Amino acid sequence: MGIIIKPVITEKQTAITEKMPNRYAFRVSPEANKLEIKKAIEEMYGVSVTDVNTMNYSGKRKSRYTRSGIISGRQSSFKKAIVTLKTGDIIDFFSNI
Repeated sequence: MGIIIKPVITEKQTAITEKMPNRYAFRVSPEANKLEIKKAIEEMYGVSVTDVNTMNYSGKRKSRYTRSGIISGRQSSFKKAIVTLKTGDIIDFFSNI
């Protein structure tokens, strides 16, 4: 499996990208460090990365009440990277749709 798992395209992240047009978020491998993430983004999208911020999210227990009883499970933990690009570079996630 590669370093970059998928881009984060949520309503909150889209608002951040509109406010700061050179920032993008990606879900990355938990073992990846900032240098590996920077290299992978530059190779995959052909842009210049100036800064990488990472954050680890821990898994949480989830439960819901149904007609047949309580169903409990666990949400998986993951690592997210916020990538800042050089001024003028953009990443278009919807170009090939």
